[in-house]
Amino acid sequence: MYFLFLIARNVYTRKMRTTLTGVAIAISIAVVVAMGVLTHSLRKTASNILNTALADFTVAQKGVADITFSSLDQADLDAIREQDGVSLAMGLLIAPVKVDDDHPFFLELGLPANELEPFGIQVVAGRKYSDGAPDEIMLGYRAAQALRKTVGDTIVLNQPDPHTYEVVGIYKTGQVAGDSASMLPLKRLQADQRKIGVLTMVFVRLKPETDIESVRKSIDTEHPQLATVQTLEDFNQVDRNIQLISAANIGVSALALVIGAVTILNTMLLSVFERTREFGILRAVGWSRLRVLLCIMLEAVVVSLTGAMMGVGFGFLSVKLLEISPQMFGVFEPDYPPGVFRNALLIAFGMAFFGAVFPAIRASLLRPLDAIRHE
Repeated sequence: MYFLFLIARNVYTRKMRTTLTGVAIAISIAVVVAMGVLTHSLRKTASNILNTALADFTVAQKGVADITFSSLDQADLDAIREQDGVSLAMGLLIAPVKVDDDHPFFLELGLPANELEPFGIQVVAGRKYSDGAPDEIMLGYRAAQALRKTVGDTIVLNQPDPHTYEVVGIYKTGQVAGDSASMLPLKRLQADQRKIGVLTMVFVRLKPETDIESVRKSIDTEHPQLATVQTLEDFNQVDRNIQLISAANIGVSALALVIGAVTILNTMLLSVFERTREFGILRAVGWSRLRVLLCIMLEAVVVSLTGAMMGVGFGFLSVKLLEISPQMFGVFEPDYPPGVFRNALLIAFGMAFFGAVFPAIRASLLRPLDAIRHE
């Protein structure tokens, strides 16, 4: 009990140093938590896009940096429809546009009106647009709430020229990106974007008891410029952003570990230097080298875990700020997986271990007489 009391006293008596070290660790852990939540949430959003509209899988252009840059044409859509086992194939054009300064990244989804119901897109208010109507649009229910629009209102979208639409319906898809976007006739959006006949992706539904893998393999073989996407791992073939964000998350975690370890190393080295005589006396009255080593290591753990707890709080705050950022509207919905907090805890322990191991070994190897003579 006295051993634990001594550790707590040693940490407490150096308030300023402990506080500054804890803050440095807290900032590192906050970045780890925020990046972990951001990466996981964006991966989940990407996965949800794959499951939009009750599709068995989607088809997009292979090797593009961003899914919105994917480009297919009517011939690709016709070829997919002619594949054995394909029941329905719906072409989709995605266009990011600006609504206003608070919503600079807003998605328009161009879809044929007569193919909405078979793919599970539900109109919850008003009606669906007509394919021949040039000025009709539907809003996802999340988008309608954010923009404070309802059936009968008008909305101006810059695409690339400003155009005024009448909101004729509110829809629901069941996933964040789709419900935070808008839908309008495919040919209208193609004309607005000057992409006549161009599609971003194709949603595919198969006939009952059809082997998905055989159909996917057939499409991938016959159309090497395209990629079939069913899982999140497949998504990397048509959008490298998630892969880059995941790599950045690993790099940030490693950097946070190094920064935290160096901070603790500096703090504990200074502590050992100041307390050289104290360690000499402790060794002289019977403390073993192992006990001295444990004393230093546990002090580092206390400082690191205290900073980690503050860091988790800062991380939550950072995520909330990201959530309300206009640039993340419709793309980022926070999800807090246990793995993020497990990684933060492991990094905190890693900081304590790698930062304190050298000072702890140095203190444990001090000879009592030399330490007592130290000035």
